[in-house]
Amino acid sequence: MSDTKPDLASLRIDRTSRDGRGPGWWFWVSLLVIGVAAAGAGWFYLAGPAVKTVSAATVVERTASPQGATVLNASGYVTARRRATVSSKITGKVVEIRVEEGMRVREGQVLARLDDSIARANLQLDEAQLSADRQSIAESDVRLGEAMLTLERRRRLVAEGVMGKADLDAAQAEVDSLRARIAAQQEQAIVSDRQVALRRAELEDTIIRAPFSGVAISKDAQPGEMVSPVSAGGGFTRTGISTIVDMSSLEIEVDVNESYINRVEDGQSVTATLDAYPDWRIPAKVITTVPTADRQKATVLVRIGFVELDPRILPDMGVKVAFLQAAAAPADDEVTVRLVIPKSAPRSTTGSPVVYVIKDDHVERRAISLGAIDGDVVEVISGLTAGERIVTDGPPDLADGDRVVVRGT
Repeated sequence: MSDTKPDLASLRIDRTSRDGRGPGWWFWVSLLVIGVAAAGAGWFYLAGPAVKTVSAATVVERTASPQGATVLNASGYVTARRRATVSSKITGKVVEIRVEEGMRVREGQVLARLDDSIARANLQLDEAQLSADRQSIAESDVRLGEAMLTLERRRRLVAEGVMGKADLDAAQAEVDSLRARIAAQQEQAIVSDRQVALRRAELEDTIIRAPFSGVAISKDAQPGEMVSPVSAGGGFTRTGISTIVDMSSLEIEVDVNESYINRVEDGQSVTATLDAYPDWRIPAKVITTVPTADRQKATVLVRIGFVELDPRILPDMGVKVAFLQAAAAPADDEVTVRLVIPKSAPRSTTGSPVVYVIKDDHVERRAISLGAIDGDVVEVISGLTAGERIVTDGPPDLADGDRVVVRGT
């Protein structure tokens, strides 16, 4: 019988060898703790406050002259006080155009000519009639002279008793008749002369001239077209030749809400900015406030004149104006420095303006005091310092302490 003890001993588990070569229970516990910590951190990150995207701007300093702060902003258009669409006084066909867009014209300059064949023929006819009337007067003058000689001879013959008084009366009647005929012919000549003047005026009306000096901004007719002082012909008849603008009469017209018209007065200083040249500030002054209000728009028209005209200023350009408050006379030419921020940055939830200042990746809600508005920026009196970054555009639910990222970074 064989001995089985050695075989059974070989089946025993060697625990000393396992503890020395494999991970123990402490390894699995540590791994579990690390997993729980990582899951907790992920849950905190995902469940925490969301990152909000905003636009930002920097608080900047701007030098301000002592001319006064802005008390009102408005927008309007450049207009011309002297502007005319030149037309003809009669209906006729255009045979010549002497004006082009952008051309400078002087007062009385010929802009166009109409067909004058009929007017010229009528003038020649009336001139011939006037000449015939004058010839008739000359003929009657000769006959009157002859009749007066006959009258004198018959008076002598009647005085000598050779001829009867009836022949003297007939000679006197002939003289009186010729005098009356000459008077009538002279009146007819006057009528013919005035008719000639009328025909000459009609001929002159075929020539269209500039009513004042200026610049032609449009050419509204071409040779061969019909023009008329009134609209006719079912739309095939032009009512104008060209539109002329007197560039020396340019000014600004703005509609001011009637609630703020008390901030505007005659002679008030104004800064104008053309939409075409946003960086060019043009000095201007209030000419007058038109003494009537628009009932539908609740606005009042204000006329503003440029201090100095410039060729870049054109009619119908869009313009923004800032009405300036009259400032006290400075002791010298000193300037002041002020802080400005975009108009879109301040928010007003409880009546007082606030802004959100960006601190690292969070925002801080801060109350500020604002001054005058100047174009697209507004003055900050207190609450901010130069160089700080503030939110100009962000979600409406932005709150103090929210994490943000600036758009574009």
